[in-house]
Amino acid sequence: MRLTFFPASACAVLLCLSGAALAQSPPAQPSPPQAQGAGNAASPAPASGPAADPVVAKVGSDTLHLSDVEAMFHELPPEFHNLPRQALYSMVLDQLVERQALVQAARKQGLDKNPAVASQMANAANNALSSAYVARELGPSINEQAIRALYDKEYANKPGEVEVHARHILVGSEKEAEKVIAELKAGADFATLAKKYSTDPAAAQGGDLGFFKKSEMIPEFAEAAFALKPGQFTEKPVHTQYGWHIIQVLERRQNPPPTYAQTHDELRQQLIQQGVQKLVQEALNGVKVEKFNPDGSPIRPTDKAEPPPPPAAAAPSGPAGK
Repeated sequence: MRLTFFPASACAVLLCLSGAALAQSPPAQPSPPQAQGAGNAASPAPASGPAADPVVAKVGSDTLHLSDVEAMFHELPPEFHNLPRQALYSMVLDQLVERQALVQAARKQGLDKNPAVASQMANAANNALSSAYVARELGPSINEQAIRALYDKEYANKPGEVEVHARHILVGSEKEAEKVIAELKAGADFATLAKKYSTDPAAAQGGDLGFFKKSEMIPEFAEAAFALKPGQFTEKPVHTQYGWHIIQVLERRQNPPPTYAQTHDELRQQLIQQGVQKLVQEALNGVKVEKFNPDGSPIRPTDKAEPPPPPAAAAPSGPAGK
């Protein structure tokens, strides 16, 4: 199995916002992988104990330490985590050796002095440093106690979100929609008219959309649907970017609040984002920041001014007739 190297130069801000920098506790003191078949019985430590961070490879004049291997373990994608540790150790070590050989070859050619490469190296160092700072400052506060407290504040003992079960008929003009509404008021069956007139894929099911939350539909549609009681339909066409709708609500239901397990990751991410925003603001408060235009000139208040919008075209008197 070939291990593909994943560089550690991802953007620090992205790592912080996604929680990657806080996803794991700081690695324990590195220890050499156990040899296969080693027993569990404790054995007396030698008088001169093993090095805390032993050298695990030499590449020319450079040395690789166990901490380098451990650091790369934490960068691997999840599918590698279930591999035997000894096999993973060998693959990671091979990858690090190969990378270090390439680094030496690049340095011999002076690529580290290339301005573009030097800038990338500096950015990678800054990303690593800012990520380490966020992890150290924020990590201890992102714990189960804090997540539970946020859950209790936002979800516990509160009603869950309301859902409606609705169906609709989608047509291309307001005049068509008004014609359908007139037929409904005259006693026509909604599902039959949906199959006859609607251009929506749900027409084959009589326009049935099933249950949905208000947040799952575009605002104009959601506002109209959630204003209806079961059995009611919109007596005026509802206009959205997709056309003209006639909506009928069949049922309403109150969901129970989501469980702690269901919201755990979302709440954790929320705490991380709030914490990062606070850290960033505190850091900015401690420094003087000056910004300039792309040409290096000072930014003036008028630089961000936008020209006034063109005059609005006269609105048509009504939809075109058929």
